[in-house]
Amino acid sequence: MTETSPTADDLLAKLDIGVAHSARLWNYLLGGKDNFAADREAAAQVLAYMPELVQSARFNREFLGRAVRYLAGPAEIRQFLDIGTGLPTADNTHEVAQAAAAESRIVYVDNDPMVLAHARALLSSSPEGATDYVDADMRDPDRILTEARRTLDFDQPVAIMLLGILNFVVDDDEAHGIVRQLVDAVPPGSYLVISHPTREVNAEAVDRAVQMWNAGGSAPMTVRSPQDIARFFDGVDLLEPGLVTCSQWRPNGNDTTPASEYCAVGRKNG
Repeated sequence: MTETSPTADDLLAKLDIGVAHSARLWNYLLGGKDNFAADREAAAQVLAYMPELVQSARFNREFLGRAVRYLAGPAEIRQFLDIGTGLPTADNTHEVAQAAAAESRIVYVDNDPMVLAHARALLSSSPEGATDYVDADMRDPDRILTEARRTLDFDQPVAIMLLGILNFVVDDDEAHGIVRQLVDAVPPGSYLVISHPTREVNAEAVDRAVQMWNAGGSAPMTVRSPQDIARFFDGVDLLEPGLVTCSQWRPNGNDTTPASEYCAVGRKNG
């Protein structure tokens, strides 16, 4: 951000705190404090019949950590494009990646005023590496890619992170088109990381949660079947164990209770 960037107060003034927002609700579920009454009220309504949502949020966050540790470690990826960043909490992508490889470069993308107001926390970096923040909607991949090139070298492998964000692109063709454009922009040896809610675990509660959210949340969302999620990886080779619930992706001894979020990591080989 430059000296002419809006201040945190300017950005927060744009917030509609009377409408629940997914980033703030997720922050509340993870034990954060960057949320408002509408977010907590929406969370309480969902948790009344889907109490495992707190566990699902934790599993999704732990999956991010395990995936980034693998990519920055054995896979030797040094560039990360994290779209749908959400509010910063413990073990953000840059923290995990730079702990494994200090020279890692990370670009975060989000378009929520509160997330942008917290960008200074996200923009901290190891001296050897770099972080940047792009204020953009994921439905504008052209802008995302253009802005990300200020920090990332698209001639070298990049890990594209899409955790809990594609469910807010409810049109299947649009969602697949966005993923395809992003993957086409990075070279072989790059990775695609996705987590996405499904109905495979506690379908009735998930359906009620989505119905409630779509009636009053800030942006409509959808759930997709594992088969539909797998289509995002067309042309990309899935790493073991493939497409599984977030708790079961290389759990390293952690809790493997099935979660409503499914995930996978894939490698672009050609």
